[in-house]
Amino acid sequence: MAKVELKAPIVEEIKATIDGAASVVLVDYLGLTVEQDTNLRRALRKEEITYKVYKNTLIKRAIEGTEFESLSKDLEGPTAIVVSKNDATAPARVIAEFAKTADKLNLKSGVVEGTYYDAKGIEVIAQIPSRETLLSRLLGSLQSPIANLARVINQVAEQKAEA
Repeated sequence: MAKVELKAPIVEEIKATIDGAASVVLVDYLGLTVEQDTNLRRALRKEEITYKVYKNTLIKRAIEGTEFESLSKDLEGPTAIVVSKNDATAPARVIAEFAKTADKLNLKSGVVEGTYYDAKGIEVIAQIPSRETLLSRLLGSLQSPIANLARVINQVAEQKAEA
């Protein structure tokens, strides 16, 4: 078998992984201990995020012609690819949170919902709370005025009942 035939299934695997992804983030993992890497993978799995290490040339072949093609310029040195199909900000958020305990872990760049972000941009994306957190904040802010109105009406009713 030729080398190309051996690499084709890996390229197809990468394509299948990024197909339909909400976001793809590139990470420099060089210097992580085995324990740190295991803990990182566990944290990512909990959020239903895929974390894989492939050769840069295979990633380049897989992202050619896709919305993630802009990541090609950042595929230098050791690179892991982090993919989420559900929550667009989750990969950046989980990696950034984990990087606080593992200083060797660095965000390189990413594509979030079709837009390319460099390392600084992806760090800003990492600060955005999860969808569930944002929805709960919205619900809380919507409930607050209604709850206050209910309290006022209740107090008025109590005062009229006393009188």
